[in-house]
Amino acid sequence: MGARMTKGHNGLTYAEAGVDIDAGNALVERIKPAARATRRPGVLGGLGGFGALFDLKSAGYSDPILVAATDGVGTKLRIAIDTGLVDTIGIDLVAMCVNDLVCQGAEPLFFLDYFATGKLNVDEATRIINGIAAGCAASGCALIGGETAEMPGMYHKGDFDLAGFAVGAMERGEDLPRDVAEGDILLGLASNGVHSNGYSFVRKVVEMSGLEWSSPSPFSESGTLGEALLAPTRLYVKPALAAIRAGGVHGLAHITGGGITENPPRILPEGLACEIDLGAWELPPVFRWLATTANMSESELLKTFNCGIGMMLAVAPDQAQAVADVLAAEGEMVVDMGQIIAGQGVVYRGKLL
Repeated sequence: MGARMTKGHNGLTYAEAGVDIDAGNALVERIKPAARATRRPGVLGGLGGFGALFDLKSAGYSDPILVAATDGVGTKLRIAIDTGLVDTIGIDLVAMCVNDLVCQGAEPLFFLDYFATGKLNVDEATRIINGIAAGCAASGCALIGGETAEMPGMYHKGDFDLAGFAVGAMERGEDLPRDVAEGDILLGLASNGVHSNGYSFVRKVVEMSGLEWSSPSPFSESGTLGEALLAPTRLYVKPALAAIRAGGVHGLAHITGGGITENPPRILPEGLACEIDLGAWELPPVFRWLATTANMSESELLKTFNCGIGMMLAVAPDQAQAVADVLAAEGEMVVDMGQIIAGQGVVYRGKLL
C-alpha cells in the first residue's frame, strides 16, 4: 500500500490521507489460513512475497501448455454491497475464471485476486477473500497471491471491486475444442440461478417490480430476493475434468454473457450448428420471473441468460451415456439437450417459455 508520507516534523501521514497500512497487514494475516487450505502440488512459498511461484513439474506435467483467464463479477457486486451479503461473491469470481479455463481442456492450477476499495474494512474483506479461497479449494486450484488496494476518493463509501486471474495447464495436444463433429451429443449441466451475467438487466427488472432486496423472494419458497439472486455461480471444474478424462468430450461451452444463443457456437467448426431441444429441461423459476416481469421474448431470454444450463459439452455419440454417468456421479444434473448438425449457430426446437 505504499510508504508513509511526511510533511515536516508533525507532517501528514499516509493514514491521515486515507490509506491504513496496518489494516492491510492485518488482512493478510487474517486470510493466510484460508489461502493455506488451498495449497496443492506445485505451490512454492506462501503469501507475502513480491510474487508467487509455481512448479509445473511437481504438479505432474511433462510438456505443459499454460492457459490464462481473467474476469470479474460485474454488477452482481452491487447487490452484494447493498445487502452486505458478501460471503459468496468470491466464489463467483473464481467460477467465472476457472469455468472458462476448463473449456480449453485445462486444469486450473492457481488463482490471484485483486480487491480494491475506498476504505478497507478488514472484517468484510476477510469474508470476501475467504469466499475466494472456498471457490479455489472447490476447484482444486491454489490461492497463491493477490492485491488489496485501498484508494480513497476512487470509490464511494462501502463500495469495492473485484477481479480474478487464473492460470491452468494441459499437456500439449490435449486442448479443447477438437474433433467436434456432426452427430455429437450436447449435454447440459444445470446452473445455480443467474450466475454472474446479466445483472444490469436483473437490477432493472427488480426496480420495475417495486421489490426491495429484503423482500421475500417471489420465485423461491424461502429467503429474500437479494439472497436468491446472490446464489453463487456453480463450479464445474472437477466434474468437467472427470468427463474429459473419461474420453469422448470434444468441446465445452461456459454459458455466460450471450447466454445459450451466443456461447455454444464458440466451440463449433465452420459449417456446424447446435440443435437444441428447449423442451429437454424445465426453465428455473428465477428466469420465468425475470421474463414475465420484464415481458421478455424467448429469444431475448436465451441470448441474455443461462436459462438453467451453466455448461454445455459436445460428446461423441458412442460415449455420451458414459460421460453423462460420470457427470452424474460427480453430482451434476445432466440434460440431453440435442446434437451437432450441419448449419450455423444455434437452431432451437420446441419452447422454453
